[in-house]
Amino acid sequence: MRIAYDPEVDALSIVFRDTTVTTKHLGEGIAVDYDADGNLAAIEVLDATAHFGGRETLHEVTLEGVGLAV
Repeated sequence: MRIAYDPEVDALSIVFRDTTVTTKHLGEGIAVDYDADGNLAAIEVLDATAHFGGRETLHEVTLEGVGLAV
């Protein structure tokens, strides 16, 4: 899994697997990618700081109780 934040375009992406995908837009600035079997492959959020409550929210990511400081 790869989690990346691009401050130039204010986009957060979470990629679970690199594969050919079909993208479905869920709402303004939020999209999910599905693989050929319909499994979730990635999530992308544009205007991430607005969606998540500010830049400070993007400084820490917690996965399964394991904190990863960015």
